[in-house]
Formats: sequence, C-alpha cells, structure tokens
Amino acid sequence: MRRSRSATTLLVASAVLATSLTGCDLGSATSEAGEIVVGADLELSGAGAVAGKAYQRALELRSEEINKSGQLGGRKIRLVVKDNRSDPTESLRNIGEFTGDNSVNAIVMGGCGDCAIGAAKTINDKRVPTIALASASAVASPTADRRYLFKLAPNATDSAAALTTELRRKDIKKVGLLVTDDSYGRDGLTAMTSELAKANIKLPRPAQTIKPTDTELSDRVGEVIDGKPAALVVWAPTEPTLAAAAAAQAAGFQGPLYFDSSAAGDLFLPAEAAKAVNNATMVFTQTMVIDDVIATTPAKAARKQWFRDYTARYGGYHGYSSFAADALQLVVDAVVKAGGTSGAGSRDAVRDIMETTQFDGLSGPIRMTPDNHSGLMPQALTTLVARGGRWRLSG
Repeated sequence: MRRSRSATTLLVASAVLATSLTGCDLGSATSEAGEIVVGADLELSGAGAVAGKAYQRALELRSEEINKSGQLGGRKIRLVVKDNRSDPTESLRNIGEFTGDNSVNAIVMGGCGDCAIGAAKTINDKRVPTIALASASAVASPTADRRYLFKLAPNATDSAAALTTELRRKDIKKVGLLVTDDSYGRDGLTAMTSELAKANIKLPRPAQTIKPTDTELSDRVGEVIDGKPAALVVWAPTEPTLAAAAAAQAAGFQGPLYFDSSAAGDLFLPAEAAKAVNNATMVFTQTMVIDDVIATTPAKAARKQWFRDYTARYGGYHGYSSFAADALQLVVDAVVKAGGTSGAGSRDAVRDIMETTQFDGLSGPIRMTPDNHSGLMPQALTTLVARGGRWRLSG
C-alpha cells in the first residue's frame, strides 16, 4: 500500500515540477527510448562518508521512484556511483572517467567542496552538466568559470543572515564564533562577520578555527567562551558541532547555541549528545522536520511523502538527502526537455535548460539563472530547535 501511495504522490509532485520548469513537457519522454545515465561522485568512505552514503541512498530511492512512476515513458534512469573516498584527487579521477564517457548525460557530486572546486576546470572543458551538493561558494562562482557546474546546498550568506536574525530577535549583543578551516568555513567567517557587524553584535574574542574532522575541542571552545559571549555560534559539520556543544557544556557555558546548516545530519541526535545540544537552534530546510508541518500545498505533500519513504526504506532520516533527490530531479527534467540520449550537443542543451530551471523541490524553492548557479533560495531555510533528542520546527 505504501508503494501505491508513493507512486501516486510522485506523479502529482512530478506534474507540479513540470509546470515549474520553463516550458518543460515531461509527456515528450514517451517517444524517447534508452537510458538517462547519471554519474555520481560521492564520499562513500573517508571523512565525508556519513553524508555521502545519505546522498547515495537518496539518489537510489529517487531514481527508483521516478522509474516506477512511468513519467519517463520507455526510458529509465541508470545511476553509476563512484566513491571518491573524500579525496579531491580521487574525485578528479572519477570526474575524468565520467566526462570521458559519452553515455553519461550529467553528473551529481557530493558534499566535498574541494572536490567540486578541483574538478571545475575539467567539467567546464569537457562540457558535462554537473550539480554539486557542496555548500562552498566557489563551487558555483564565478559563473564565467563554472558554466557547466551548479550547486544545490545552503549558501553561507543565507545561513549567516538567518542566524543573525535569530540572534537579533533574542537581543544577543555578544557571540563567540567557531568555524571550520576549509572553503565553506571561510565563507561562513566572512558572511557571519559581515552580518554581525550590520546588526551591531560583537565578537569579544576572534573566531576560532577547527578542522572539519576535529572532535576534541575543549581548548578551542575555551578560547571562545573566555570572552564571555552571550551565545555560541558553531559553523561546522555534525560531528565537530556536537563535540563543540559537549565541550561548552563541560566548561559550564550557560548561553544558547546556534548552528549553521552544515551541522544537519540525522533527525535524531545521538543519546550522548542530546543533553548538550538541547534547545540549540539550527538553520536548515523545513524538509528535515516536515513531520511537524501540515501539508497545505502539493509541494509540502511531496516533501512529507519523501520523508516517509526515506524513513521507511532506511530506518531514519538524514537532512541532506533531499538535496540529492532534487539534484536528480533537476537533471532528469532537463534531459527530458533537451531530447536525445547522449553526446556533446545533448549535454549543451541540458546545461542551458538547467541554467534557467525553477521549481519547488523537496528541499524548498530552487532557481538557477545565468548569473547564479547556486539554486537553493533563501526562503528554503528556516530555524529548527533540538528538543527531546531530535530536531523540531522552531516555535
């Protein structure tokens, strides 16, 4: 019965997406034959493996749903997944293989920002449309050097603006800031410094930097809270964020915690971290907590169904899964509209269509333009709060 409901909801959601795309007519797929081949370069081992495996699951589930829905007529999606081991060098090797294979219509890359940035020239030179699920701004900018590379993940400027709005709403005047020493962390430092200055919120101590893989953060957190901030902002992936929260609790810090979107992971928090993170605020998309939302629109209904399907298949929900599902939908819709099955001309047409795509996806509103290849719109972000060992919709 679940599969039947899922297929029905998918058909409704697909119709909504089709009308959102500029002139896209999925019905034209019925006259096409063959496969839509999508290469996936993901972090299935190494530092980014948790998110990478969530992306793989999402791509597999979404491709299965689309194939079973019949919306592609006689065509089917075929995923070709390669592990980049969270290593930019290995990722570049994978991208070289994908771009050299004329059967590959498009590529989806995982959350490794350095991987996408390092592969940008190859992607551009080989003219293969690619969507990266990494947040670093240099993934999709400058667009003149990223004509074939797009990004579908939260933007640092949007996360910083949302976090600062919450800080200002709580009348917080001084904050401590902890950021990762990588491309996205540097984006965050720049964006947060700018937003805090505009809001007249002070940094009593300079921001402390950590490695994205650090889990022993007592010294770094101690440096920040020695400035006696009223709140602590952590800009880091899930594991170091949880470690920072635990270190702050151990140091006796009583102020509220604020996390940027990179902290999102599983819906349920690890038992050992739940107490330290309780009442923390995180900026992320509504899909993470869509079970708290009433489905008042077709898009919200599709998000609720995605949440249920992913949870039923894998026993839990990972926040970043929706970005991979939306990336696949974006690629498939563009390939269908472009017509044909492979080759440079088809890839060029797919790129051109992707560059003007607009739809209300599982992650929220998505819009690509020739001047902006980072598709997730600011309206997709909301504030979540940790309560009872899981994330909930704030308020």
